[in-house]
Amino acid sequence: MAEILLHEGDLPADVAWGDSVAVDSETMGLNLVRDRLCLVQVSAGDGVCHLVRAHPQRPAPVLTALMGDPAVLKIFHYARFDVAVLLARFGVLTQPVYCTKIASKLCRTNTDAHGLRAVCKDLLGVEISKQMQSSDWGAATLTPEQMEYAANDVLYLHRLRAALDGLLAREGRADLARACFGFVPHRAALDVAGWDDDDIFAH
Repeated sequence: MAEILLHEGDLPADVAWGDSVAVDSETMGLNLVRDRLCLVQVSAGDGVCHLVRAHPQRPAPVLTALMGDPAVLKIFHYARFDVAVLLARFGVLTQPVYCTKIASKLCRTNTDAHGLRAVCKDLLGVEISKQMQSSDWGAATLTPEQMEYAANDVLYLHRLRAALDGLLAREGRADLARACFGFVPHRAALDVAGWDDDDIFAH
């Protein structure tokens, strides 16, 4: 059974994270300018999920330092959005990054189902619910259902990374994946700078 710890404003300073953490975020919507960051989820892959309720206009120095730490790999599912949100809110360019959605698209070309729920079911045999995805993350109090949903978005990412690494190696696409992961922070920075709808590589 997972342990879920709720923190107000920032992560605790006394947690040892190791060399990789799984990260996700919950916002009031998908518009980087309009919609505020409400929650950041972090797990070291040890069955413990730390939920940080982000306070408007208040810095989160411990969380920010972790996101920018070059010695700690940050694992996301659809890293582009979360990295952009963290940059827009805290001014930190999160790196290095591993994106399980990009990895899935590169090595699981037999399917178009690359959402977290589908990938967890296909690779881990784990069923997760997405019912709370569009709930009110800005509410004064999070429900137990919201907290469980938020935790599930990070608790399986370390296992997914291991499974996807095996498939990337099998298909000969590990180097391509690493190159894509390395570009994610720059893609997120372009989103925040206003090039979110433009493909700058197009003719």
